[in-house]
Formats: sequence, structure tokens, C-alpha cells
Amino acid sequence: MKNKQSIDFEASIVELEQLVEKMERGEFTLEESLQQFERGIALARSCQQALREAEQKVHLLMRGEPESGALANFNPDEAD
Repeated sequence: MKNKQSIDFEASIVELEQLVEKMERGEFTLEESLQQFERGIALARSCQQALREAEQKVHLLMRGEPESGALANFNPDEAD
């Protein structure tokens, strides 16, 4: 069973893809395009954050550290 975060990530990706397709087809007015672009930026940032958290979790699992519940900020440049 998938957790809520992965469902939210997948739903965000689908919404972002649909938004891009509609914008490419010119389905929005200029004002709507700006609003949808803003929504797209928010979706992209949300997806990037989810991917960073997943990357951190994988890194912690590969190091053999038990899952602590809350994840700290992860900088891949500082990884082992």
C-alpha cells in the first residue's frame, strides 16, 4: 500500500503534466496562463521537496541508520 506522500507526489506529477499540456495547446487566456504557471511552480517545488526527502531516506537506509521519524536537512554534497 502506498503512503499519502507518494500518492500526493504522483497526483502532483499528473496535475503538472496536464497543466503543461494545456498551456502548450494554448487553452488558457494570458491571465489564466499566469495563474496556472504559478500553480505549476508550486507543484514543481512540492515534487522537488518530496524527491529530496526520498533521497535522504535512501541515503540513511544505505548507511544502515534506523529511521528516526523526522528527517533532517540533507545536502548531497556533504554525503559520505
